[in-house]
Amino acid sequence: MLVGLLLLALGIWSAGATINALRPFRHPLVLLPSMFWSWFVIGSPVQHLLSQILIAGVLIWLGALDHLFGSVGLGILAVSWIGTAVLIIRMRGAKGVVDTALANAGVAPFGKSVSFWRTLAAVPIRGHGVERIKDVPFRRVAGRVLKLDVFRDRSERTDRPVLIYIHGGGWVMGDKREQGLPLLHHFARNGWLCFSLNYRLSPGATFPDHLEDAKAGLAWVKAHASEYGGDASFVAISGGSAGGHLAAMIGLTENETRYQPGFEDADTSIQAVVPIYGIYDMTNRMSTQSPQFVSLLLEPVVIKAFIADEPEKFHAASPIDHVHSDAPPFLIVQGDNDTLAPVVETRAFVDRLSGVAKERVLYMEFPGAQHIFDLGYSYQSSRMVEGVLAVLEDEYQRSTGSTPG
Repeated sequence: MLVGLLLLALGIWSAGATINALRPFRHPLVLLPSMFWSWFVIGSPVQHLLSQILIAGVLIWLGALDHLFGSVGLGILAVSWIGTAVLIIRMRGAKGVVDTALANAGVAPFGKSVSFWRTLAAVPIRGHGVERIKDVPFRRVAGRVLKLDVFRDRSERTDRPVLIYIHGGGWVMGDKREQGLPLLHHFARNGWLCFSLNYRLSPGATFPDHLEDAKAGLAWVKAHASEYGGDASFVAISGGSAGGHLAAMIGLTENETRYQPGFEDADTSIQAVVPIYGIYDMTNRMSTQSPQFVSLLLEPVVIKAFIADEPEKFHAASPIDHVHSDAPPFLIVQGDNDTLAPVVETRAFVDRLSGVAKERVLYMEFPGAQHIFDLGYSYQSSRMVEGVLAVLEDEYQRSTGSTPG
């Protein structure tokens, strides 16, 4: 009977995982666990399916189908596997999303593709071809020394275009060592110089401290990129979630001295922006976020003000309120199944920006993708980083008339 119960438990767990991956649970109490659970299943659906088949096969060999519980469990598993097949089909749509965006923009694919083995392994392995220089200090502020990591290939080149990545974590957690690694590794393998930086976190920091630190990092990179083989005439900036919010803010507030205390004269202009599942509205005016987003996170922890009393602070922190015609080129990346950065909000930002911007605004929306879908390698994240590289390489060529590598 025990093996039958185990097969039933496997079926129930599999069904829950598949349902949550197709339609993630959005109640505030389970929002984060649901996000990570669905991210794991969506990111590795083939591995998820094969591991279940293997476990089920062992349990059946041990006699699980000799009991009613086992037969019911196998039936649930079969239905769950159909749902997983639907996930795999949706996941395959990532290539079409990238191909369509590139074709519409007249951009050709560029560089080495992400290998099948990296996608199969899922974890963001750097590989011997990429060098990482850790913990380079770039700012001393409020008793803290802020640091960044450098990623580059092992060539002797001195003309690498530059990409800066800002990690996410709701402005309260996260670290440069954890996020954006598939993007950073892929760009470094294809001849770019990449930086991943830390910034002060709330509740110790109050917005716009986070933005000021990221801008200080940008100014430092521009001043020191040549020491690491970079060409500071082209700097693109990216980030995920809260980091996507900060990247968008940097692109929309270039050289605004109010966000550059102590380095007002530094050049913080950039040549391209790639926010990935970013937050674009800190007021929740469209009611796309849960009410707790403002009342439990932004008001007491990040902005430290009541929106009813000081709405201007929340609007000042919202990229959607900084949209203007002279914005640099944007490539905005989003998953349509995101529970933390709602796709409706991202679409509204894309519409507003593309309606006024002189430079191009590109949008890639990945079917079925959850928040943090690029934390490791997956079919979706691999296609995404290839598409982002192609777009930024095209922007680099347009900007400088040069081709790295």
